[in-house]
Amino acid sequence: MTLKDRLMADLQESMKKGDTVRRDVIRYLRSAIGNEEVTRKVESLDDAAVAEIISRQVKQRRESIESFRKGNRHDLVAKEEAELSILTAYLPQQMSRDELTALARQAIKDVGAHGPTDRGKVMARLMPLVKGKADGRDVNEVVAALLSNPSS
Repeated sequence: MTLKDRLMADLQESMKKGDTVRRDVIRYLRSAIGNEEVTRKVESLDDAAVAEIISRQVKQRRESIESFRKGNRHDLVAKEEAELSILTAYLPQQMSRDELTALARQAIKDVGAHGPTDRGKVMARLMPLVKGKADGRDVNEVVAALLSNPSS
């Protein structure tokens, strides 16, 4: 079952159960997928492309949560967090911090990085390996920490 098929099945199920939040999130996501298909001029996106769209949606929700927290809008924070939990269920299993650190150490070794100025080289090597499995912000934090303190 493709990710798009799973979304359609989950949409129908949420409609039957009356789960309006899940229904609306999936509808919005399917709309974003449809827009991307039109933009790319393709009949149907593969699972990797759909996962990329979901990742963008997750990133948007996280940024919104951060903004709403700063603005003391706890009602909107709760709404965005509920939507975020629905979206993350469709993403592949995320890497643990330890797995990410091990990959980052290997990438640092591979590119011969010696300090914070080499962060771009390390990120360029590492991001394709963790695409869809780790948040870019977390990857950046791990790489920055390792490059600023090479003995760790």
